[in-house]
Amino acid sequence: MWRLRENAHPVLTTEGGAILDERTGRWAHLSPTAAAAVMSLCASTTREQAAGQYAERYGLTGDQAMTDVAAVADALDTAGLATCATPARRLRRWRR
Repeated sequence: MWRLRENAHPVLTTEGGAILDERTGRWAHLSPTAAAAVMSLCASTTREQAAGQYAERYGLTGDQAMTDVAAVADALDTAGLATCATPARRLRRWRR
């Protein structure tokens, strides 16, 4: 499951966007299509579902949409702003 890291704060619009990296204080600026890909990724549980939403929005083929969404997801993962890992489950300890 793709998600932004806790220290990444997005500001996304249809005209573009940016993501603040709280650790460094730097902004990662996004084009309008990259911002749309991030919005789709944040609203979806899988990359495939996000690519479907992205393809529908821009009238792309499924393969092209998947390529675009994956490129944005991988770039943000490489920059340390997102992760593809599933969050660790916390075990509950029951008291008796």
